[in-house]
Amino acid sequence: MRLLVLGGSVFLSRAVAEEAVRRGHEVTCACRGTSGSVPSGARQVVADRSVGLPAELDGAYDAVVDVARHPSWVRAAVARFPDAHWVFVSTINVYADDATPGGGPGTLPLREPVHEDVDLHEDPEAYGPMKVACEQAVLDRAASAAVVRPGLIVGPGDPSGRFAYWPARLADTGDHPEVLLPGSADATVQVIDVRDLAAWLVRLAEERRTGTFDGTGQATTRAAFTDAVAAAARELGRHDPTTTTFTAVPQEFLLEQDVQPWTGPRSVPVWLPLPEYAGLMAHDVTASYDAGLVTRPLAETARDTLLWLDAEPDAPVTGWSRADEAEVLAAWHARG
Repeated sequence: MRLLVLGGSVFLSRAVAEEAVRRGHEVTCACRGTSGSVPSGARQVVADRSVGLPAELDGAYDAVVDVARHPSWVRAAVARFPDAHWVFVSTINVYADDATPGGGPGTLPLREPVHEDVDLHEDPEAYGPMKVACEQAVLDRAASAAVVRPGLIVGPGDPSGRFAYWPARLADTGDHPEVLLPGSADATVQVIDVRDLAAWLVRLAEERRTGTFDGTGQATTRAAFTDAVAAAARELGRHDPTTTTFTAVPQEFLLEQDVQPWTGPRSVPVWLPLPEYAGLMAHDVTASYDAGLVTRPLAETARDTLLWLDAEPDAPVTGWSRADEAEVLAAWHARG
């Protein structure tokens, strides 16, 4: 298969190119290359999509994988390669309903599309609506297409540093043995390893499968999520379960203490307030697994993330500090 990856140098798009090369496909990556290199065995064509795709891309591709969020970029690319099978990577942020668990394609309403390219620094809320417009461009104009809507993508190479907080935290219980768990231990958590998502995207391209799918793993509980990450740290000799304690703190108290959900300098990553976000990490992905998605154990993802953090000292780990965590735990215990 001749595969064109629009991207190929960062996280998911790079993992797609790497997996496709591993499977023996002829892979071309169209990217600027300023954020990293493309995998060994892939051909890079320097491309700045803000000014258009270069003539060096001859158009004779069997499939295209695109991760873009700019509607104009996607429209132009589909017009350039309309006969290829498209695998477009969207997002669960296209859904207008974040509160209903168990939803997915065909059951949840979509946001109103934004067809213009919006600077997300000025309007971050435009991300989902722009992706809706991108989906429409692919589905309306490509000869055949699969649309995949990932949730939280995790694992080695993650530039967001959100998931990495948890392996790093549970490998750091020697000096900080009390770990704060946000909200309920029964709350759902749903993530997908970047390598599993990439392998599935390549498979969708190989099989020319059509349809719209959510791209995330099976939902688990907060307690099971933490246990899996702790097991990974323990496997590497970095976690002592005999001295570690876990303290669940209700979300209402966390919000009173100015603790932020999901992202930011005083945030607990991979935590969202309920019930307004009860559905965001509780999607029904039966159709995705039926379409060939295969996911590895979460403990394996956490272990490999820890190994990546060890190998890359500058790898991002976001979330609040140990001092902030200790301060909130002390305030919680002081309530009696």
